[in-house]
Amino acid sequence: MSQPVLKVHDFTVEFWVDGLWYPAAINMNFEVNPGQVLAIVGESGSGKSTTAMGLMSLLASNARMSGSIKVKGQEMLGAKGSTLRKFRGKEVAYIFQEPMTALNPVYTIGFQIIETLRTHFDMGPKEARARALELITMVEIPDPATSIDKYPHQLSGGQRQRAMIAQALACDPGLLVADEPTTALDVTVQAEVLDLMRNLKDKLNSAILLITHDMGVVADMADEILVMKDGLTVEHGSADQIFNRPQHPYTQQLLSAVPKLGSSTRRALPYDEKAKPAPVLKLENVTIAYPKRGRIPEFVAAKNVSLEIYPGEILGLVGESGSGKTTIGRASIGLIPIKEGSLEIVGKDISHAKAKELRAIRRHTGIVFQDPASSLNPRLPIGESIGEPLYLAGEAKGADLAHRVEDLLDQVELPRSYRNRYPHELSGGQRQRVGIARALALTPDLLIADEPTSALDVSVQARFLDLLQELQGKLNFACLFISHDLAVVDILAHRIAVMQNGELVEVGDRDQILQHPKSEYTRRLIAAVPVPDPAEQRIRREARLAAK
Repeated sequence: MSQPVLKVHDFTVEFWVDGLWYPAAINMNFEVNPGQVLAIVGESGSGKSTTAMGLMSLLASNARMSGSIKVKGQEMLGAKGSTLRKFRGKEVAYIFQEPMTALNPVYTIGFQIIETLRTHFDMGPKEARARALELITMVEIPDPATSIDKYPHQLSGGQRQRAMIAQALACDPGLLVADEPTTALDVTVQAEVLDLMRNLKDKLNSAILLITHDMGVVADMADEILVMKDGLTVEHGSADQIFNRPQHPYTQQLLSAVPKLGSSTRRALPYDEKAKPAPVLKLENVTIAYPKRGRIPEFVAAKNVSLEIYPGEILGLVGESGSGKTTIGRASIGLIPIKEGSLEIVGKDISHAKAKELRAIRRHTGIVFQDPASSLNPRLPIGESIGEPLYLAGEAKGADLAHRVEDLLDQVELPRSYRNRYPHELSGGQRQRVGIARALALTPDLLIADEPTSALDVSVQARFLDLLQELQGKLNFACLFISHDLAVVDILAHRIAVMQNGELVEVGDRDQILQHPKSEYTRRLIAAVPVPDPAEQRIRREARLAAK
């Protein structure tokens, strides 16, 4: 039997905070063999990423570690810097959760791959560039000869993820640590990234340590699964055993929270088709373009889009990255001007509205951004962030404002004491709730929710979706729900609109779109959705690959 690529024994990580040691990972024991994929799953804060970062001593200075970590038989815990430098990148490579922050923004992606190659191998500049171009081509970044000289911000999210994978695989590592490698990717790009990782694993016989909250991805990739909760391993077994015969109550709870495409009950429209109310949002032949800037030509992000959303209705807007979903969402509340067509909110045309008119209209709208951490002011307590729309609109101040903020915290099921906390003191799910509370402060007629669940683990996501449905039932607002997760859209939406390359390809009832799609593109989107069942996912994957 071959030696494990990674062997972890009694590994514990603690952090020194406010004069106390807090455990983040406790007595971790596992190994990963060549050609094997081990997935670590669990809620946010369970210790998944901490465990992964500890493998190569990448944790903050206030961390202490104990136990044993062996990579190809070499002890890593307490190893000298020279040993760690030798192993980092070459023997153990990382795909980090957020490529935009992991890639250096001032260097081209080609330079960063070349740097990795020349650090570990005796290569000249020309040879390293040729190998970098080969890697960029292998990960299927469009137009490799041009893309090699692009900066991270010039690539889409999926392309940046591929660039990071190319860099991670540059030295043919024996162990690939993939920390949420598909977060925020649309289903088709996600399927391609997973296919790429699988093919490269098979080609190089590498081991993969996969960290994710997406159980569909786990079902697609994992041979073994380790379930973590509060820093402890609660269950460890084969993918078949964990999915089909879970023993621990927490594992059972985790799996029950996973949204499954096609399992939701039909959501009746909140209005009579024969006597429709006036739409809250109406787009008619809307075209949106980003103007020419220097040598960058004008870019048309949306073309001839016509949509209507009615009171109490949730319209799911789906499509690949770059299809124009977020552009439509931002234009719908006047954050982006439109080039052609007409756009009405609560019966008022804002197509050519001035700033003063838009301010009045925005009292009827709210938006929940994809990343609540970057949309909240880090210097303001969350109580002030929630109360700010009320104060600026002149609706409340002083004691009345304080009461309104407390009511909003109650609505999103956050303790009132949290009003004095800052965003960094909250979890991702809690910050998302703050974003909802702020968006609902002025009881809007229209709510734009832009990928609000993309970075949430399944249990937090389930609670978030329940909360959104409950609030919508109470307040009866219209909602444009933008997402790449079709299983989530299946739970929430009354109707679904599908976008591709800035155009609407299909709009219809939820069941019609998901069960009887008319467009080939929609069928391809649905086929790419991973399902939390290893056997079924294998069949779906083989069918999808055969159809290519």
